[in-house]
Amino acid sequence: MLWSLIKIVFFVAIVAALTLGASYLMEAEGGVRVTVAGMEFTFGALQSVIAAVLLFVAVWVVLKIASFLVALLRFINGDETAISRYFDRNRERKGYQALGDGLTALASGEGRVAMAKAQKAERYLHKPELTDLLQAQAAEQMGDRKKAEEVYKRLLQNEKTRFVGVRGIMKQRLAQGDTETALKLAERAFAIKPKHEEVQDTLLRLQAQENDWSGARKTLAAKLKHGNIPRDLHKRRDAVLALSEAKDILDDGKDIEAREAAINANKSSPDLVPAAAMAARGFIADGRKKNATRLLKKTWLAQPHPDLAAAFAEIEPAESPTERLRRFRTLTSLNSDHRETKLLLAELHLAAEDFPGARRSLGDLWETSPDARVLTIMAAIERGEGSDDAIVRGWLAKALTAPRGPQWVCESCNNIQTEWSAICNNCGAFDTLSWKTPPRTDVTLPAGAEMLPLLVGPSALPEADIAVVDPADDVETETAPATPETEESSGVSETPEDAEQAPEENTEEPREKAS
Repeated sequence: MLWSLIKIVFFVAIVAALTLGASYLMEAEGGVRVTVAGMEFTFGALQSVIAAVLLFVAVWVVLKIASFLVALLRFINGDETAISRYFDRNRERKGYQALGDGLTALASGEGRVAMAKAQKAERYLHKPELTDLLQAQAAEQMGDRKKAEEVYKRLLQNEKTRFVGVRGIMKQRLAQGDTETALKLAERAFAIKPKHEEVQDTLLRLQAQENDWSGARKTLAAKLKHGNIPRDLHKRRDAVLALSEAKDILDDGKDIEAREAAINANKSSPDLVPAAAMAARGFIADGRKKNATRLLKKTWLAQPHPDLAAAFAEIEPAESPTERLRRFRTLTSLNSDHRETKLLLAELHLAAEDFPGARRSLGDLWETSPDARVLTIMAAIERGEGSDDAIVRGWLAKALTAPRGPQWVCESCNNIQTEWSAICNNCGAFDTLSWKTPPRTDVTLPAGAEMLPLLVGPSALPEADIAVVDPADDVETETAPATPETEESSGVSETPEDAEQAPEENTEEPREKAS
């Protein structure tokens, strides 16, 4: 309000001053006399002021016309002028508008529209580092891999966009399954941007797939250096790579170096079961049985596993079943409530022909967690205690349709492997195998398999079918301290034909074989 009042007062003052000046000039005598070509012009005071203003305006207009003509000549000559800058700004505005529309079309899945907008933006902007990237992504969205690769190769020519080009071609090679070329491109991309996490992961996975364990460990160290992986996870994966490297060294016949690598891997990750088993066997080969025992006990406390029990049995391979049962007490006293500990004790009691002890050790696993291994052990216990053949066949029939229990399962694709490896055989993921029970799948069982536990019996199943039911081979592969005494004393490997021919001898058979 005050400022508006000040402006009004100032305007009135200027008008009053001009009016006063004009009245003064009109009343003043004299003026300006101008003689041109013999002609004399006399101007009054007011006329002189008006003429001076008009002259100033005329000079200004002439100068502007002259500067415009000069700029026009420079524009025609190709020099940068205000006219060229005007057209450049207009083109730049249209180019960025087309670029923005292309990005919007790309995000909405309209690949062809994005390609057209990218080409329009290129005509206006002449900035290939922006438009080529949009064209490449639009070509990939349309499925035109040839066009995308052509654009990525153009990006290689510019130092600023070289990494984008290398990464784009690398992803194309991965999609085509050309891992050899993709590995070289990943190494080049890693050399350009060693801190890029995606490139680090891709290079690590490809190096592991190519069994380049030394290079993979260097890449893993770079991930730790740049803060892209936690330190505890780095130790675990470095141990996985060291163990894989030890296996390759062992395959080359270098036993000593393989043992040292396995021991180092176990030190990095004590809960890595394959590393512990391999390191323990290395200690056993060196005659360091106490070191092997201490290592296996430490790992068993972290994660009980059949491979650890098998390695523990190799410490004293010539001992009797009773001596083995007594020695294993130091191992089974750790994690005594674990499922694997109960199964191990049951198998050790079976080997020692202590069938009631095997039943006590097994506990209620046949009710709470029945799998093929548990049910087969129950069949062996029933056979050892002299139960009827129908009862034994009933347990074996249940084992036929029961799940297999914990196995090496890939966390990424749920693929099941019989042996541990650093790379999944199915999806190629790195360090994804874990020892667990695989998820149940809706697998169609053979016709009538669900009814087997209800139909088994001497008169229910033919002799040939009964022989197929026996999964004794599964017991031999899954039992940790598997020994010949276990197979003979349990009697599981005995066919139902033999059981029917001499049922009265079943209870005495373990003692006769033991003698």
